[in-house]
Amino acid sequence: MIDLRSDTVTLPSTQMLNTIMSAPLGDDGRANAIGRGEDATVNALEDYAAELFGKEAAVFFPTGTLANTSALLTWAEPGQKVLMEPLLHIVKSEKTAFSPRFGQLVPISYDVTEHGTPCLGSIKKLILEHKPALLLLENSHNFRGGLCLNADETDKLCDTAHEYNVPVHLDGARIFNAQAYTGTPVSRLCKNADSIMFCLSKGLGAPIGSLVVSDFEFSKRLRETRKLLGGTMRQVGVAAAPGMYALKHNISNAEIDNQHAQLFLQRLGNLRHLQVQTPVHSNIVMISTANTGYTPEQLCADALNQGLHIRPVLTEMVRLVFHSGVSAEDAKEAADIISRLDEQLNNGKPNS
Repeated sequence: MIDLRSDTVTLPSTQMLNTIMSAPLGDDGRANAIGRGEDATVNALEDYAAELFGKEAAVFFPTGTLANTSALLTWAEPGQKVLMEPLLHIVKSEKTAFSPRFGQLVPISYDVTEHGTPCLGSIKKLILEHKPALLLLENSHNFRGGLCLNADETDKLCDTAHEYNVPVHLDGARIFNAQAYTGTPVSRLCKNADSIMFCLSKGLGAPIGSLVVSDFEFSKRLRETRKLLGGTMRQVGVAAAPGMYALKHNISNAEIDNQHAQLFLQRLGNLRHLQVQTPVHSNIVMISTANTGYTPEQLCADALNQGLHIRPVLTEMVRLVFHSGVSAEDAKEAADIISRLDEQLNNGKPNS
């Protein structure tokens, strides 16, 4: 079975798991005056991540959702406005910060360009009109097919926000795929963002964990928010050790994953009915079932019967995510399966 549902299905290697046995441990919940705990492995991971991104500090979280939510609720208070666009993963999937039951932040939607990137003019207009507490960005952009922002685009967006004293939080769950696509190190790519969340448990292959990198003062407040949300952990070096291995050994996987997505597209060629959302920048490929007679659920079910596990997302769309568990041959076979399903469509109706 070729599993392209998500890069969260990656499994840790034996070498990664072995780091757990030798990791120095301590009580990460026993904080000192600056909020850091006693787990040496967690502290080492946070220091390494901060240096990698060119930031002053980092805070370790068990999940990306908790990391993003904690960051948003540190930047903004209930009732304050946050600039976003509806397809951001924080908004569409995670939701917690904007839920009336929890974070109670007020979403204000900015426009996107014809290319799917944030519209600078729209953001500036909304800042003047609403005086938001925060601007949200995502790189690469999950529900826009892995679309990547380059450093120049990110700089302009951040500079515009900062001109009006609005901080910027960047959801960089797959930031290393953006690094691979743009050829720009994350320290430069994210230089002007005030806080950045990135995941260890997607393309990097760790079993758990995300981090938020930022300046030192924000990290202290972020740790307090993490505690309020129940995110304090104890001997969590057992999770941090695989994360450190991932950062030291697996970042190059992102470039291979991006390449496999391109290999899939090359093999796929021109479809007659199904449509690939373009451009494809990174490791995510979105395929539209619009006007085919196929529902995304039908396409996924038929693909599964042929050995390809994919999932529906959005309306009339399925998503394929390439990761370290997928070989070049798997990418080619996945393309052949999608091609066969496309050929089975007759007058816009699936044969099944």
